[in-house]
Amino acid sequence: MGRTNWAGNLTYGAEALAAPRSVEEVQDLVRGTARLKALGSRHSFNGVADTSGTQVSLAAMDRVTGFDAATGRVTAGGGILHATLAEALQREGRALSNLASLPHISVVGAAATATHGSGSRIGGLAAQVAGLQIVDGTGRLREITRAGDSDLLDAIVVGIGALGIVTQVTLDTEPTYDIRQDVFEDLPFARLEAEFDAIMGAGHSVSVFTEWAGESARQVWVKSRTRGELAPRGPFHGARPARCDTNPVPGAPAVNATPQMGVPGPWHERLPHFRMGFAPSSGEEIQAEYFVAREDSAAMIAALRPLGHEMRDALVSSEIRTVAADEPWLSPAARGDRTCAHFTFRRDAAAVARLLPRIEDALAPLGAVPHWGKVTAMPPERIAALFPRLRDFREIVRDFDPEGKFANAFTRRLLEAAA
Repeated sequence: MGRTNWAGNLTYGAEALAAPRSVEEVQDLVRGTARLKALGSRHSFNGVADTSGTQVSLAAMDRVTGFDAATGRVTAGGGILHATLAEALQREGRALSNLASLPHISVVGAAATATHGSGSRIGGLAAQVAGLQIVDGTGRLREITRAGDSDLLDAIVVGIGALGIVTQVTLDTEPTYDIRQDVFEDLPFARLEAEFDAIMGAGHSVSVFTEWAGESARQVWVKSRTRGELAPRGPFHGARPARCDTNPVPGAPAVNATPQMGVPGPWHERLPHFRMGFAPSSGEEIQAEYFVAREDSAAMIAALRPLGHEMRDALVSSEIRTVAADEPWLSPAARGDRTCAHFTFRRDAAAVARLLPRIEDALAPLGAVPHWGKVTAMPPERIAALFPRLRDFREIVRDFDPEGKFANAFTRRLLEAAA
């Protein structure tokens, strides 16, 4: 049908696209279709959401359906985007603990691929999920909650689309809060390696942007909780304060990015890097990302810096982020606090294919784990060895999808490697 993902690097092989408007329509679709796969906001860069049959978009099921004042939890349809949810929460005086760099992505898709923001004390976005409803491969609607079966919820919340179609999600929230965002330029790598924990822990969420060449990282974005406007910040670990709003993508318009310069604003207007309603990131791109143990952060930086010159022509920007340990089985942070190296490449598949093995070999001694929604050159056997619960997850897939309706090339190779 010629549909592509958001960045245009992947053309889906699906024969059809279905857009059910109710749980019952989803159930009927599952019962009557041999091969199908949930399709979120199309922000994955690999075939995790592809199928040889029918892709299923829940874009019409994108509303908040309830707030629980007693627990502070919010329930929404399986097609809701973070931007839509955030605005609804703000009207209720509530907030999420974190957001990804793009508010354009779907809540369920982000959880299913272990997507995250940055924050040394904050887990991935899947850790916010307190319950979900999912239509399994038989068409049965199952409800799994943290209170009812926390281990099963941890098993399926990062489900990489292998278990069914999530029609409803319930999330933990907290009272709304404001964030100020300060940007600093030219952070010396020597300071970043030596003072990594202090730098990345200096705010609620901290990101370092670099192209890896030279002696310094280009920018540090520090997002801090605040109850009011604070005084301007001075130098930051050897980096100087930016003089005006900027964009984390070199050369991109500052208006596309969320407001900076220490001006406080609502959480959902500061935690993402990019504003809803504007083109996110750089557009035509390919992304990769790898997680290492937090204690290996300096070693990760030292391993990647020698590749800066080699990546120069293909790399748009790279971002260093942190994620706290969380519980989902297939979360890369399931075994402890993590540091992430994210790469946004130009949409040059051949160049990326040359660079990925170089990056992965450099990070292999650190046990680097790839992001489920981004490209990698790692063979399935190597990935499977990095996830101790993957064999257990394989058994749950058999229970939820006995006929393999939701299987695709991506999950089939991975689960066979875990056998």
